[in-house]
Amino acid sequence: MGISAPLSIVRGAGEAADRGILMRTGEAFQTFRQVSHVVLDKTGTLTEGKPVLKAIRPVGNHDVASLLGLVAAVEATSEHPLAKALVGAAFDRDLDLPTVAEFQAMPGKGITAWHHGAQVLVGSPAFLRENGIDLSPIEADIKIEQEAGCTVILAAEDAALVGLISLGDRLKPDARKAIDTLRAAGVNVIMLTGDNATAAKKIAAEAGIETVIAEVLPQDKAATIRGLQRNGKVAMVGDGINDAPALMQADVGIAMGSGTDIAIEAADIVIMRPELTLVPLARVISARSYRKMVQNVALAFCFNGIGIPLAATGLINPVWAMIAMAASVTLIFINSLHGRANIFFGAVAGVGVSSAHGAQPHRPKSRLSGPFGGCRKTGILNEG
Repeated sequence: MGISAPLSIVRGAGEAADRGILMRTGEAFQTFRQVSHVVLDKTGTLTEGKPVLKAIRPVGNHDVASLLGLVAAVEATSEHPLAKALVGAAFDRDLDLPTVAEFQAMPGKGITAWHHGAQVLVGSPAFLRENGIDLSPIEADIKIEQEAGCTVILAAEDAALVGLISLGDRLKPDARKAIDTLRAAGVNVIMLTGDNATAAKKIAAEAGIETVIAEVLPQDKAATIRGLQRNGKVAMVGDGINDAPALMQADVGIAMGSGTDIAIEAADIVIMRPELTLVPLARVISARSYRKMVQNVALAFCFNGIGIPLAATGLINPVWAMIAMAASVTLIFINSLHGRANIFFGAVAGVGVSSAHGAQPHRPKSRLSGPFGGCRKTGILNEG
């Protein structure tokens, strides 16, 4: 009885690790198979997380260089993929970034800064509208870029519109296959993003996702997950700082290994390879591990439930009772490690090796006490 459950978990963890899936908690094995909703972040999860410039449209007396340089200067302190793409594009053009100061990030919206005594706003169209900026000169361009599935970033200086920059990101090659596999298993797949609804729906349509929850601020993502949990268990898949609260709120948090450290710390499962198809595979491994555990417990109850009363009443010779006990343990080992015997033999061969070489035992990282831990807030557009 004592080895029935642990052996099934060891087998499942070994199989998952071989496929590039790190199951950090035992609860992940128990819960992931029961998940009825899988919520996916967009940038870096469904997409490759390598946005590129699609369009630069300056307004008024500004040119491409001044627009891109100003936006890149404001975004230089951010670690978001969109910000990195902007700064990289400016460096590729050998632009001299202007000096800006007094940065202030508005999570999920944009950034304010100061340049030569003028306030600079960089962020989403909604952010600039909230600050009273007239967007009529480029409303048509905004619509065109968003309908193409691109993320639109606007800039304004001294209450005057400077221009528009559009960035696009490609869907991961295996995203459609992963979504189809989850849906075939009866799982409701949802996209959750802070990006514009029009752009989000374009990407969702390519991935085969029907339900899109867009324009969600980072602080509201956990509340959205909480709402979905009223209708079943929820798994959240993300990679960014803004996803950490939602990953911790979800019944199963899944982080992409290429994501931020805080997202990985908040997750129960880490996908170590850039393959989205490993998400449904992790669910299959969870179900298989649980099935093995049930089989092991049933075998243990069968042998002990029959063997102990027979031995206690003297109806069988104690020697046969010993043989039955050995047989039950052997069957549990065979059932648990069938096709994975290397796990057992590797564990046996490794006994005493660490201590013999003076190695220190591995201490797993603890989960953070709060969704953002001690990290600073960055100047992120928080597109999600």
